[in-house]
Amino acid sequence: MDPTIIIDSLPSLLEATLMTIFLAGISIVIALIIGFFTAIVRIVKVRVLNGIANIYVSIIRGTPLLVQIFVIYYGLPQIGIALDPISSGVLALSLNAGAYLSESFRASILSVDNGQMEASMAMGMTYSQALRRIILPQSLRIAIPTLSNSFIVLIKDTSLVSVITVTELLQMSSLIIAKTFEPLTIYLVAATIYWVLISFFTNLLDKLEIKTSRYLVR
Repeated sequence: MDPTIIIDSLPSLLEATLMTIFLAGISIVIALIIGFFTAIVRIVKVRVLNGIANIYVSIIRGTPLLVQIFVIYYGLPQIGIALDPISSGVLALSLNAGAYLSESFRASILSVDNGQMEASMAMGMTYSQALRRIILPQSLRIAIPTLSNSFIVLIKDTSLVSVITVTELLQMSSLIIAKTFEPLTIYLVAATIYWVLISFFTNLLDKLEIKTSRYLVR
């Protein structure tokens, strides 16, 4: 390994890392919204909406993320919906993560004893009030570990949007390799950055999980 190549490449790789964080951050926020409402729709069981939600989850879980990215970026323009690479990447990542998060939300909500819903409604609460005040706070504590893991997975999945020319960490690595012809060195540096990034967020989310669990238990 040539230290000079590493030093010269590091600023560009770190700048691309910011794009990776941006993609993961905005995608997880959108995915949380999609996942939560999809889970609620599947629990409430309004026939038409429930069918749409089930089809959405089935399609996303049954197809590779890479194919979903290609469909959104290369396929949608054929029906008049053209998105730039970043928007396509965010949409694909959000829809993909949202489907998996909906399963996590759904499982955590259903894990709360049904008797609590019955007791809440017997006290005069509506279904939505009981869900918001009693069920959801308890289910959140159960879902937090899964949500944290989804964010970590999403950081790694951002590497796939490099195929549609989004200049995140992996794409920048490929561009630098095209100039330096040092694939081993550059990919190892990129892998190290991914590892440091994921380790940082893992520790941060673990601490957040502990604090949130303590707060919700009170």
